[in-house]
Amino acid sequence: MQRTKILKTRKKYHREDDTGVRAPLVEALEKFYRNPMVQFHIPGHTGGHAAYSPFKKLVGSRALLLDTTDEFDNLGTLHPATGPIKEAQELAAEAFGAERTFFLVGGSTIGNLALAMGLTRKGQKVIVNRNCHRSILTGMIISGAEPVWVIPEKLDEWSLWGEIQPESIEKALKENPSASMVWITNPTYEGVVSDIKAISDICKRYDVPLIVDEAHGCLWNFNKNLPVSSLHLGADAVVHSLHKTGGSMSQSSMLHIAKNSKFDVEKVEKAVQLLQTTSPSMLLMASLDAARANLESKRGKRQLKRAIQYASYIRKKLAKIEGVHTLEATDKFNRDITKIFIKVDGLSGKRLESILEIDFGIEVESASDEGVLFLVNIGNTKQEIQYLIQSVEKIVESKYSDIYYIERRKHMPMITPEIVINPREAYYSEKETVHKMHSIGRICAEVIAECPPGISILLPGELITEEHLPYLNEYTHIEVICK
Repeated sequence: MQRTKILKTRKKYHREDDTGVRAPLVEALEKFYRNPMVQFHIPGHTGGHAAYSPFKKLVGSRALLLDTTDEFDNLGTLHPATGPIKEAQELAAEAFGAERTFFLVGGSTIGNLALAMGLTRKGQKVIVNRNCHRSILTGMIISGAEPVWVIPEKLDEWSLWGEIQPESIEKALKENPSASMVWITNPTYEGVVSDIKAISDICKRYDVPLIVDEAHGCLWNFNKNLPVSSLHLGADAVVHSLHKTGGSMSQSSMLHIAKNSKFDVEKVEKAVQLLQTTSPSMLLMASLDAARANLESKRGKRQLKRAIQYASYIRKKLAKIEGVHTLEATDKFNRDITKIFIKVDGLSGKRLESILEIDFGIEVESASDEGVLFLVNIGNTKQEIQYLIQSVEKIVESKYSDIYYIERRKHMPMITPEIVINPREAYYSEKETVHKMHSIGRICAEVIAECPPGISILLPGELITEEHLPYLNEYTHIEVICK
């Protein structure tokens, strides 16, 4: 089937139906749209009238008219939360099983920064996994907390980080009795799921709170065939990127404080207020409200059920293709079925990504040293699923060459960091910029992390070794601490 025909079939899935679920922010924004006011306030494009014409034609006049912020037209405020915004956050907390939920308009990065700023301080030890998102590290650079690194299992044959062993968490707590909290990532970017219940039980025995960066697990609370959300397994705070797989607009996320959390909600709220914009986009916040409402609706539940079925179908079909390998759960870790990581014999991940994009018009989520990651989303159609499988079959049959990728650059840092100086001290130290070939043996003074997936290659305070060089193909110079 042709790609253009496949994309046209998406229109069939855009039919409206009565969800029977309230979305107060969406309702307030609709009321605002139907009862326009004469605007003498921000934003300066004044409902799109002053927008650049080609841009207005591209996005549509309605989108620009709805591009307003809080404080106006009875839409409520974000800080402090009032009106429809407050009501939308309360409905989100109920849907996800949290005590309090905060809407984030700067992505999950803002949630991680707020947790670090509000709940950690200079010199405090925080147990964190090596493959955490750079925003967690950034938060500790700001607060001055000291990360104690836990190294997850390494899936060497996949060139990926695996699960976090509960035993590793307990060992770190024993060796660092003054640690103030445990902060881990679950699932991994590629869908590997750790035993959060066991880790939570350990944290409770040691009387330390648990934060879970569950950015890639926002769908879990809405279908029993997905892993259980950390909010129901003992975590004290959880971050969800609704824009990643939940259906909200890019840059919109949620921060949840769990019921019976050890954390002071007011401290978290004040930190969120410090970091969030004072002119939040109503479109982003309404999209969070809409995504939650959709996931709770009959239609949304059908979409998610269908996505899980599609993911299972893809895995079964790919398993029958000789030379194609799919990352599956083992007796050591679970996995999110909607995240499909594959590798093809004879092709690097970047080469496979390039073939899919250029020859078949398929954009994958990411590529690593060994393979590529597909996300089966709630908006994908049956025709798209069939096209993906057919494309992989054709790639295998065509025996594409990997000749131009013989010298493969590495993408996923699988290095245990040797920390010499606290990240905050290193970041704010006197620095100099040197060629990467002259950086070996020096102390890094900056965060080097590529997105996706945002995992640090080098972090401030880390000793630079020859082992880092294969991950630095895109970098010529590095900031290091002056001698």
